[in-house]
Amino acid sequence: MNWNEQYPKTTMPNLQEVSCFIANPLWDELCAHIESCYGVLPKTEYSICSGAPGWNIKYKKSGRSLCTLYPANGFFTCLISVGSRETMEAELLLSACTEYVRNLYWNTKPFNGGRWLMISVTSAEILEDVKKLIDLRVQKKGR
Repeated sequence: MNWNEQYPKTTMPNLQEVSCFIANPLWDELCAHIESCYGVLPKTEYSICSGAPGWNIKYKKSGRSLCTLYPANGFFTCLISVGSRETMEAELLLSACTEYVRNLYWNTKPFNGGRWLMISVTSAEILEDVKKLIDLRVQKKGR
């Protein structure tokens, strides 16, 4: 059963149910990392967006989105917006990222000077790339 069938708009999942559905330790690792490093809590929201409809988990700090997480069976997708203010640092960071994330970045069309990256987190290496990109968003806000 897919995510939207198991949790339709009328049935909001709790965080434990999300974790059980994904059934991948990378999910718990990223959530724990975000919550401990940045002192933010997740917010479950329902989206009717055609690209990724259904329940998702958002992390925001000081009103700024760090990332949005979309559950899937066995993995999850992490949306990170690399804004125009972060572009230069992000592009320097890419040399230390996986080939998957580098290709995704360069193949994502810019929008208002930035890029919205939908990263499928399927390995520990990709998870580390996601952590670096989230950290970049937090650091840039503080400058």
